[in-house]
Amino acid sequence: VQLVESGGGLVQAGGSLRLSCAASGSTFSIVVMEWYRQAPGKQRELVAAITNGGGSANYADSVKGRFTISRDNAKNTMYLQMKSLKPEDTAVYYCRAQVRYYSGTYVYYWGQGTQVTVSS
Repeated sequence: VQLVESGGGLVQAGGSLRLSCAASGSTFSIVVMEWYRQAPGKQRELVAAITNGGGSANYADSVKGRFTISRDNAKNTMYLQMKSLKPEDTAVYYCRAQVRYYSGTYVYYWGQGTQVTVSS
């Protein structure tokens, strides 16, 4: 599974951005997709997660009510709609896919990341 993020950029506080994560390869094996972020000098943290069918989504407390995660399985793409952005949202955003193989083994794949910078 290969993951490619896009949509990052520079935005003023209060603005919006939509990130995309396009998956290719054995996408039928993906069970969960997630967005993580890592700010300079900080640990990578989970932002949001969504199940394969899109029926269940979870968010970090810091983004609840502002960010929305979604999936378009027909396009093999996951999105993160970010609104009311704050300077503290500045980070490199990564997508991750949890893949389950026939053996029952779970493997995680990461994208290369996309920079989001929110100016005050």
